[in-house]
Amino acid sequence: MSRLGTLTGRLYRGEVSFDFVGRQRLWYKISGAILLIAIAALIFRGLDYSVDFKGGVVYQFTAPGATQAQVTSTVASSGGGGTLTVQRTNASSWRVVTPVLSQKAEYAVQSAIASKFHLGKPGNVSLQSVGATWGSQISQKALEALIAFLIVIVLYLSIAFEWRMATAALIALAHDIVITIGVYALAGFEVSPASVIGLLTILGYSLYDTVVVFDKVRENTAGLLATRRTGYSDAANLALNQTLVRSINTSLIALLPVVSILAVSVFLLGNGELKDLSLVLFVGMLSGTYSSICIATPVLADLKERQPEYRQLRKQIAQRAGSAKRQAKAAMVSAAGTAGSGQAGQSGAAQPDALPADAPPDAELPEDIDGAETAAAAVAAGAGSGARRTSGPRQQPRRSGSSRGRPSGKKRRR
Repeated sequence: MSRLGTLTGRLYRGEVSFDFVGRQRLWYKISGAILLIAIAALIFRGLDYSVDFKGGVVYQFTAPGATQAQVTSTVASSGGGGTLTVQRTNASSWRVVTPVLSQKAEYAVQSAIASKFHLGKPGNVSLQSVGATWGSQISQKALEALIAFLIVIVLYLSIAFEWRMATAALIALAHDIVITIGVYALAGFEVSPASVIGLLTILGYSLYDTVVVFDKVRENTAGLLATRRTGYSDAANLALNQTLVRSINTSLIALLPVVSILAVSVFLLGNGELKDLSLVLFVGMLSGTYSSICIATPVLADLKERQPEYRQLRKQIAQRAGSAKRQAKAAMVSAAGTAGSGQAGQSGAAQPDALPADAPPDAELPEDIDGAETAAAAVAAGAGSGARRTSGPRQQPRRSGSSRGRPSGKKRRR
């Protein structure tokens, strides 16, 4: 836990940073591949709507010794023809869905099931009838709720933030909707009213996480054009890192009960609305967390960098960096020249490792400015030490042949 707290603090202070915004092309490719699979599943497999949307009759009863073939033949032979859906909800319970039937046919199927599996009176078989008109009304209301939700969100984000943030948030929401619906189509799960409720819920959850990140982005980018020290993408990436741990922790805490509900509904309760609700929440929360980190903020940075003032800011920052690098290179070459002149009188002395004295001006130099300055300082230090090594004891002048034979201090007699 202490390491996690240390990492959180370093992320907030910018000491550790993951470049999410700089890798937007990678996230776009990953999302594009997932969206392509989801759209293909929707086109070729389609959605399996529940009886609440398409209408029909639902029979539920308990028959421990029954088999799926017996249940299917009993319902079909008693007048429940057409496409049947027979499911075992748990070890002893069954759920049968038939197309829309007349009232007489509904009771005939109910009586046949009770008689075949020795359930006593027909009332022991639960019967629920949903008309096709009711199903179409449910579908229309769900679509209206989704459209109203999106309109309110756009208005709120445009007023509280700006239209570019609203656009980025809408792209992230569309990303989550398509992926969640595509998972339903790919896995063949039944779409029920509970699924629609869960979809609206995860959209709100995803939007909440995105708004938290956008609020920090707005705080970090408030004075960029005045200070002109960093670009919009860098400031947005810092804000994303500062809220990263919070987003992950919130998602994990929210997913734990959802996973528990999903496991209980699938393995203990069988098919039902609880499973539909927990499944859409699980898929949507995962997608929402990913989109708020890897989609919403990179899209926002792309939109902002297209503005003339931020495009000019990015050019100025790049020019300053290039100018500083050229100055460091010039200082390094000048220091190398000084070192070479200081070593001219030294015979057999080793050249400095940083840059030879006879190196051309376009010799290879460190890429970063700090490295160039360090190398220049090393060359200057080498020049000074080389100059010091040339000094030493002064040699005595050589004597001529006649002077070598004469004792010191005595004159030659003529």
